[in-house]
Amino acid sequence: MNYILYNPKSKSEHNDLNIIPGKAELERRGAKQISLLEVDLSEFLPTLTAEDKLYLCGGDGTLHHFVNNARGFKFSCPVFVIRSGTGNDFLNDVGQTDPETLIDVSMYLSDLPEVEIDGEKRLFINGVGMGIDGEVCDGVEQYKKKTGKKANYTAIALKLLAYKYKRPSATVTVDGVIHHFNDVWMASAMHGRYFGGGMMIAPTQDRNTGKMSVMVMHGGSRPKILSIFPSVFKGGHIKHKDIVKIFECDEVTVQFNIPIGFQADGEVKPLMLTYTARSANFVKRLEAEKKEELAEV
Repeated sequence: MNYILYNPKSKSEHNDLNIIPGKAELERRGAKQISLLEVDLSEFLPTLTAEDKLYLCGGDGTLHHFVNNARGFKFSCPVFVIRSGTGNDFLNDVGQTDPETLIDVSMYLSDLPEVEIDGEKRLFINGVGMGIDGEVCDGVEQYKKKTGKKANYTAIALKLLAYKYKRPSATVTVDGVIHHFNDVWMASAMHGRYFGGGMMIAPTQDRNTGKMSVMVMHGGSRPKILSIFPSVFKGGHIKHKDIVKIFECDEVTVQFNIPIGFQADGEVKPLMLTYTARSANFVKRLEAEKKEELAEV
């Protein structure tokens, strides 16, 4: 059976079921369309068999919610993601750049890193961060609510870089080692390479290693940051080692000295002070230790 999962409340102009490659053929074969707002994934996913195919229609935000609702599930059937979001950073990272060519992404939907913020733990599929990325995502959400229109991520980012963003200080604890930074633009923990609709924020990150890349951008004048901003889309910013620091790690805690925006796969929490991110390897170790403890009881 072919299943098409979609979000009927998506405001993206790209979220159109008619763009699914081979949709007519899928329907001819009896594809079933299921609203993500109406299905209980904890009941639906265990019914899938190796002969089924799952088509997920949505962008990074839809994927973020999907993997969290499917936490702990191992897919035995192929899962295809329709390129129907506005950013599609996940698909760019795994190499699905042609809307007409779908690849099975089931291997990427389990063993994911998690972030803990404000007492809540969530899986993430691309990256999380606090600083200007969180402020930009918050600005995008506010613009959409106010106007009902699509916001220009780059335009909002440039405005913040030029004069609006207030640079805080941050303490970044990487695998137990404490680092202090002043004038922090962003501190992001990445499972993939991209966020923000095509910004290659962590060009050396490989989601298959089970580890994370933490990127801290700090210092530098506003004119310098503005001058190197275009290079972020190809990962060229990491050449500026005086203002960019990259760590590979399993656990990171970021604490800012003032409340600021936080984002996880583009989903926003405004006015946060701290977050802790743990790699897929770290999460698996914690889950294994928990199972051992329960077995001993």
